[in-house]
Amino acid sequence: MKKNLTRRKFLKAAGIAGAAVAMPLSLVEFSWGRNSQENFTLAYVSDSHLTHIKGGQFVRNFDMGLKKAVTEVNFMRPKPDFVVFGGDLAQLGKKAEIDHGLEIMSRLRYPVKWVVGEHDYYLDLGQYWSEKVSKLHYSFDHKGVHFVVLNSILTYDNWINRWKSPAERMHQMARLDNPQGSPFMVRDRQIEWMKKDLSGLSKDTPIVVMSHSPLYKIFKPWNFWTEDAEKVQAVLKPFSKVTVLHGHVHQILYNQIGNISFQAMMSTAWPWPYPVSYAQAGNAVPKLTVFMNRADPHSERDATGWSIINLDNGRVINDFKLWENTNRTLRYDDKLGYPVDTKYQNPADRIPPQEHY
Repeated sequence: MKKNLTRRKFLKAAGIAGAAVAMPLSLVEFSWGRNSQENFTLAYVSDSHLTHIKGGQFVRNFDMGLKKAVTEVNFMRPKPDFVVFGGDLAQLGKKAEIDHGLEIMSRLRYPVKWVVGEHDYYLDLGQYWSEKVSKLHYSFDHKGVHFVVLNSILTYDNWINRWKSPAERMHQMARLDNPQGSPFMVRDRQIEWMKKDLSGLSKDTPIVVMSHSPLYKIFKPWNFWTEDAEKVQAVLKPFSKVTVLHGHVHQILYNQIGNISFQAMMSTAWPWPYPVSYAQAGNAVPKLTVFMNRADPHSERDATGWSIINLDNGRVINDFKLWENTNRTLRYDDKLGYPVDTKYQNPADRIPPQEHY
């Protein structure tokens, strides 16, 4: 692709010029060498936040985001082996919202692997999701890669039980900046399950963990945070090639902790600002992450486009094709031992983010 490929030119070349808005998608490629029979791709869609109004009415913009994503996945070349939905299908966990999302996602031509998000979970603590969508955590193997899907948005029992109604609990967890919130967790029971799941694998097996929240700590007031992330990282530490793919943060975000590469996926609903430029409070946004150079952190389509990830022998190359921002590439640097932005990693090459909010 050309470096500054426009949305219109790309959609025309892809044969989907009728699509009005290009949504954030990810095509993840697993490559073991040229023409290997084990090579494959997966598509990744996340954070649609479908919101029920009344009757058959839903917030149109969020609906359109997911519908466009489904359309574009169906036109992907190469064809993905499967699609991952990274969580927050619904906004308030209502059956109507989840059913609406399942109906839209049913138009995909490929099987789907599901990750649960907090907006899907906290109305009924995942009961309807478990019945209609997927298990809350599970694992599977595909062409030499072991995938682990975690429910990373659990929290303390005393917080869950403090609210007068399930709806109040859901509304509390759905807020971004909430002093009455509670941090996300994987919790010991699920971590023990993961230990057993990984125990029989060779340490050079490529591992891909898919969670909703990032499995490290960024900014607690916004719940860009997993309380027991270090315990999860410790279980993954013996493996030589580990990648975590997550949603939740609605922005380009990447990190490297030891042997683990973390890659955030963008949302089909809206982009969040970075806590550094918005809250200007103490946070742990990864030093590796290059901000989006946003003129307006609330620009509706600023962080939308395509993300094409190549996990070549377990190492990350991530090409972002952004419709309203500068294209960029993240590439794993073997000498440094972590992924870097090939153009903007040097702070002198960046456009400073706004900090007046």
